[in-house]
Amino acid sequence: MESKKGWWVALSGMGLNLALGVLYAWSVFSKQLTEAVDKGGFGWSKTEASIPYTVAIACFALMMVPAGRLQDRFGPRLVASMGAVFTAAGLVLSSLATATNILPAVIGFGCLAGIGFGLGYSAATPAAVKWFPPEKKGLITGIVVSGFGLAPVYIAPFSKFLISDFGIDDAFRILGAIFAIFAVFMAQFIVNPPVPKNLSSQFRASIRSDRGDFTWREMIRTSTFYQLWFAYACAATAGLMIIGHLAKIVSVQSGNTIKAGFLFVVLLAVFNAAGRIIAGIVSDRIGRVRTIMVVFLSQAAVMFFFSNFSTVGAFIVGSAVVGLSYGACLSLFPSATADFWGTKNLGLNYGIMFTAWGVGGVFGPIMAGKIADLTGSYNLGYLISAGLMIAGALLTLIIKAPRKSDPAEEMHALEERPALFKKHPAAYKIRVKSIPESN
Repeated sequence: MESKKGWWVALSGMGLNLALGVLYAWSVFSKQLTEAVDKGGFGWSKTEASIPYTVAIACFALMMVPAGRLQDRFGPRLVASMGAVFTAAGLVLSSLATATNILPAVIGFGCLAGIGFGLGYSAATPAAVKWFPPEKKGLITGIVVSGFGLAPVYIAPFSKFLISDFGIDDAFRILGAIFAIFAVFMAQFIVNPPVPKNLSSQFRASIRSDRGDFTWREMIRTSTFYQLWFAYACAATAGLMIIGHLAKIVSVQSGNTIKAGFLFVVLLAVFNAAGRIIAGIVSDRIGRVRTIMVVFLSQAAVMFFFSNFSTVGAFIVGSAVVGLSYGACLSLFPSATADFWGTKNLGLNYGIMFTAWGVGGVFGPIMAGKIADLTGSYNLGYLISAGLMIAGALLTLIIKAPRKSDPAEEMHALEERPALFKKHPAAYKIRVKSIPESN
């Protein structure tokens, strides 16, 4: 199945995710929006400035479910293109916000762009994975999603340049125009592979039976789904508690001696992207669940010492481990979803799994902020983060690959229950006929 076109699909998915990383531009806009009007800002409160971003995160996570269904049904190119258009439209609409009217930013960046992020992100990975054999599933997933992790490296300074030179309104419009052109172009190359005509009878039989592919209803009936979902939620909450406050953490714990806290945010983004690719490669060799355990325990260990970090060297190590661990999870969990429940319905299935990240995206940063406000430090947040990672690591000890029921076994079970079999005989006879012939 692997081909040069498959690599082009993977790289196009990575390019699309680089564009979708415009989500991270909000931190730059938020800072300017809270400035006084005479300083080029809108005079918004910090709470007002955070609303569009929070709404975008929520819409992103919630949209992954219907977006996954759409891409499974209509193909990734259409859905990715829709994501590009929604995001571009949202950025342009945000330019209509004023000092007294936050609504265009909430609807534009929060709702429209948030929906666009979900549409685009849901289409890129499943399409790329289908072009490659199972032993490269982790690597390809890591490459595709690394684009989103790497985006802050360029999007933050570029957004700052646009705001300083053109103002908030025009900066939104320029980003929207660039996004529309680049992201729509990338989306055209994100396609599913064709089904080859000349296949071995054994491989054709495996496609015909779909015995390794679960529907979303079958997936949520397995205990494995809830175990993996909870582990993902732990990882996302623990990671985003730190990532969302890293610049402030560096400033507070260094006693304001380290002024360039934003550099650690950039450093974390680089390791975030690297972690997605490295974890993909490693998990292809030693297994997804085992890699998840290693990642969780690594971050937990660092969290126990994070309160003692106060030097540049210590923060480099801390940023590296947190970035690698968080990025690894964004590669490992979609790969594990494909491993456990197949690639046929991966768009919708991972969309449902991705709601765990949405929980972390909403509660992680808020929890860390509340802890800092109440206690004057992030120390309790570090302990909670470590505890969540340990809980996730323990879960990996019981996560097992789900086993899809065999139609023949279902038929046998029904035959032993005459009343049920008599009520639904036709449906189960059809299912038994779908069992592939043995060679």
